[in-house]
Amino acid sequence: MMRLVLLVLALLPTMSWAETGLPAVTVVTNADGSQDYSVSLQILFIMTALTLLPAALMMMTAFTRIIVVLAILRQAIGLQQTPSNQIMVGMALFLTLFIMTPTLDKVNEVALQPYLNEQMTSIQAVEAAATPMRDFMLAQTREDDIALFVKLAGKEGQIQSLETLPFTILMPAFVTSELKTAFQIGFMIFIPFLIVDMVVASVLMAMGMMMLSPVIISLPFKIMLFVMVDGWSMIMGTLAASFGM
Repeated sequence: MMRLVLLVLALLPTMSWAETGLPAVTVVTNADGSQDYSVSLQILFIMTALTLLPAALMMMTAFTRIIVVLAILRQAIGLQQTPSNQIMVGMALFLTLFIMTPTLDKVNEVALQPYLNEQMTSIQAVEAAATPMRDFMLAQTREDDIALFVKLAGKEGQIQSLETLPFTILMPAFVTSELKTAFQIGFMIFIPFLIVDMVVASVLMAMGMMMLSPVIISLPFKIMLFVMVDGWSMIMGTLAASFGM
């Protein structure tokens, strides 16, 4: 008898919901055919979109170029764990925020604030926010890379202008261009440290100290060289300037 009572009590909320529905989860169709979603659904969509945030951070911002250059810098100096990965990621994140601030301010102006003020729907806000992001990505993407992915997608002749370029093509083209630029900057960073390694290795060989690793001797000189030229300021300034800031 007790089990029957507990079963009925457990089914009461379900029976009540089945009769009254869930007013918080609604979709309203407007006269123009667009749809407005309730706050509950919008929150659900936002929480789901957060799972894609790391991919969006790498595919649509300056983060990729910055973290690759910092990793090459650490390798060029010869330091395996200093700065640590956490520090490098933190530096890349805050420098990305600094570089992306004008774009994010534009997104806030044309999309976020009108949406919060209920001047546009969530779909319209997403479309409005896509325009500043597209402008930033197009400014950093090589035309050759865009043409490559347009060709791979089989849409040659179908895209009339860059403004109509779909994000499925723009994103891989943007990342490819970012990797090219990052490796170009990394190559220029590597050259002075490589020269120090060659000089130290030549001196050790001339002294007959072939059993002594040149890396052990050259590391202090490379660190001293990097500090004397104010290397961190140069690296950060070069990265920011490479985005046209």
